[in-house]
Amino acid sequence: MSFLSMGTVYGTLLNFKAEAAAWAPKMTEAPYKAPPKAPVLYIKPANTWSNEGAAIPVPANVPEVEVGATIAMVMKQPGELAGYVLMNDLSVPHASFFRPPVKFKCLDGFLGVGSQMLPAGPQVDASAFTLEVKINGEVKQTVRFSELVRGAPQLLADVNEFMTLGAGDVLMLGCDANRPLAKVGDVIEISAPGLGTLTNTLVAEAA
Repeated sequence: MSFLSMGTVYGTLLNFKAEAAAWAPKMTEAPYKAPPKAPVLYIKPANTWSNEGAAIPVPANVPEVEVGATIAMVMKQPGELAGYVLMNDLSVPHASFFRPPVKFKCLDGFLGVGSQMLPAGPQVDASAFTLEVKINGEVKQTVRFSELVRGAPQLLADVNEFMTLGAGDVLMLGCDANRPLAKVGDVIEISAPGLGTLTNTLVAEAA
């Protein structure tokens, strides 16, 4: 099934066990002084969206970007899931994920969006999803969604406790730790069974 984003796209932080464990020592420090009790979300606005096959511009002052390979839930209507799509949540490497600065995560084109949606249903178990990330044809990362802190149903339920996701809204499941780096000229391919392949090429931003 083809997919075209029509709503708001939300990212989720600290939802992979390895990522949460890596940041655990910092969670008790100021200003928060305790681990988050609810999902930590951020928005990837429309200026960041790049279609399958699109070239993504990278500013001249950014030598490398982090590849955030993930799968996102697409809402059919409030409380009802339509399906799942691939996403590449690119960001400029930075030191903290507690308050991700807009200037690092919301650059133009910095969200690759898959064109193929896997319809939701009782036969689809999101915890069984596995992504393969290739850069220039070489496998750089394997992402297993059995390693989520909150699985897809729990994440959606917890988010719904404090906000409503409407028809067309999209909620990413999160990005694993040790995200690969890519640079201008690299071709990034993210693939998963039933979800096809999301391919984007990094290019130099026009002067």
